[in-house]
Amino acid sequence: MSSLNRAPLTSAEISAALAGLPGWSYANDRLSKAFTLKTFRDALAFIVRLGFEAEAMDHHPELTNVYNKVSLALNTHDAGGKVTAKDVELAKRIEQARAAMV
Repeated sequence: MSSLNRAPLTSAEISAALAGLPGWSYANDRLSKAFTLKTFRDALAFIVRLGFEAEAMDHHPELTNVYNKVSLALNTHDAGGKVTAKDVELAKRIEQARAAMV
């Protein structure tokens, strides 16, 4: 991974990234979003799908699942727990994975 991907983003860069990530928010040095799926099975399938995307990037989100709800939080440990381009890229891939399930 390049050092650019580990460089923390500025507030302006995060705001610009969020403009292209509907429903995502930034607080406490993390990007986050909660997804509501139809069933528990759908939630698990979504988690598995996003797990493949995260593993391919060697980037692992904080996630919780309760019945049909999946909550995610992204930041980069290598950047001191700050948001980086790597987090934005994973959020985009998660959105694509979710869209493919609909």
